[in-house]
Amino acid sequence: MKPDGESGRESGVKLDEESGRESGVKLDGEPGQEAGAEPDESQGRRHSRKTGRKNGLRARVRRRRAARAARAAATANEFQATESGTAQPVPETRGGMFRSLRVYNYRLFAAGGVVSNVGSWMQRTAQDLLVLDLTHGSAFALGVTVMLQFLPLLLFGLWGGMLADRYPKRPLLIVAQSLMGLLALTMGVLVVTGSAQVWQVFVMAFLLGLIACVEVPTRQSFVVEMVGRKDLSNAIALNASSFNLARVVGPAVAGVLIYALGGTGPIFLINAISFAGVLAGLMLMRTSELTTPEPVPRAKGQLREGLRYVMVRPELLMPILLIAFVSLFTQSFSMSIALMARQVFGAGAASFGLASSMFAVGALTGALMAARRVRPSRKLLLGGAVAFGLFQIISGLAPWYPLYLVSLVPAGIALISVNTAANASVQLATSPEMRGRVMGIYVLVFTGGAPFGALLLGWISELGGPRAGVMVGGALTLIGSGVAIMLTKVISRRSNAAVRGVTAATAGAR
Repeated sequence: MKPDGESGRESGVKLDEESGRESGVKLDGEPGQEAGAEPDESQGRRHSRKTGRKNGLRARVRRRRAARAARAAATANEFQATESGTAQPVPETRGGMFRSLRVYNYRLFAAGGVVSNVGSWMQRTAQDLLVLDLTHGSAFALGVTVMLQFLPLLLFGLWGGMLADRYPKRPLLIVAQSLMGLLALTMGVLVVTGSAQVWQVFVMAFLLGLIACVEVPTRQSFVVEMVGRKDLSNAIALNASSFNLARVVGPAVAGVLIYALGGTGPIFLINAISFAGVLAGLMLMRTSELTTPEPVPRAKGQLREGLRYVMVRPELLMPILLIAFVSLFTQSFSMSIALMARQVFGAGAASFGLASSMFAVGALTGALMAARRVRPSRKLLLGGAVAFGLFQIISGLAPWYPLYLVSLVPAGIALISVNTAANASVQLATSPEMRGRVMGIYVLVFTGGAPFGALLLGWISELGGPRAGVMVGGALTLIGSGVAIMLTKVISRRSNAAVRGVTAATAGAR
């Protein structure tokens, strides 16, 4: 089909270049008319309007196809420029809060992600209740379940990022999501039939963590293949919005359904069904509009190559170190909400739920604010980390419960601002062939330190009370932000010196 602006005729109709409307329709030998006969005037007008509508529709279809092709070509050029080291800064273009949703493939991805995220949070709630039911309220067993789900990310997260570079990401995500859905289905059947045992929950948690080693870095690095570098920050922020919205909705829906359906088993089955949404979205994508880099061939030393790649680039090292310090105390701050509400302010279950909701509202607000930005800045990254530390301290000093609730909103905004800014900064500064490994490192530091930070601040809270734990966490976040900047300068200087030494030695040997 010819693109817009070309001269030519379709069905004997000449299209106006701009509007696609009829421009001087010539009727040659219409059906039902003798050659050379003049058609009836009213019939000719009707035929002209009908033909004009058809040709206008064809013109609109051509324009849409040309626009899709132009977007795909522009994103492909961005990838080529990044691969060759000639990538230019992301242009400061204007756009709406939901501009990434203009991309067809990302709309499918986001829609499936919303459904799947809600289902995952429902299952997380049901899993915790199931462990408590099977162990008669054992908090230790609940802690083991959480540990087993995070342990594979600590042990094998870097290898998962390497697989994301070696294989096409869309098929890899389809396999990972299918396996997660199968685990949810299996657990649901075991619970519904009354056959579930606690060791089976432990095995499921470990297997989920093992799959997440591949799924998380692959999903993170797949976003840019759908939307391009220009809208990457917006898409990451919208993904964070979806996740935090699901964090509010999922547990609430799970609580209602567990009461209505009489147990946790149906929740696992509902989550298994929810994976159909994200799988359908992945399968219905237009692969021609994805800017997929060439898979990296298998070779020795690829993990070391990924680590070296980060170490010699301050634009990668600084946000990764910063997010390592911030995430170290993220989990402990969420835990401290329960301690502050119950032990300091004597709040009941309903008031505790309100505190969790206030923090989630702040996180959702921060994600939507981030969606309006075209690209992250170093000031936003550092400012978000410092603000999160300060609002932790402020919340720990709050004298009354209403003031404590108010302080949770800006704390949530600051936390999500630094998380989305760090994620976007790392992906924008990474070449396509290294993105999976770099995101594997990012996911490792993002999730790996949280259990240790929770243990540290839990111990401090035991000794000095919840307020002391919260304020120490805030102070350590502020200190960690400064340490991240200093470490970046030291490590980058030494790494660059080592690279220059190797280069000089190689040149001398020649």
